[in-house]
Amino acid sequence: MSSEKRVHLRTPITCQIKLWHDQLGEMLVKTRDISDGGVFVVLDPDQAPPIGSIVTGQVQGLMDDAPVLKMEVVRAETEGVGLRFVDS
Repeated sequence: MSSEKRVHLRTPITCQIKLWHDQLGEMLVKTRDISDGGVFVVLDPDQAPPIGSIVTGQVQGLMDDAPVLKMEVVRAETEGVGLRFVDS
């Protein structure tokens, strides 16, 4: 039996996202992949917001008026964190 819990297909893509976290402040990170349900961002484990915390993010450089989205940190790896899009 597979431990795979993913519902959405992931698409490898690299772009910059500006993230805001209440305690950690603002950070500019790169994506590893994205899906309809969330995004994985590459960052140093020391910079990673704790699992369960909410961050706000906006894609940088692709469009002038990219939406600002709320996301929840749902998993942490040595390369970064998985963020789930939160309905607003």
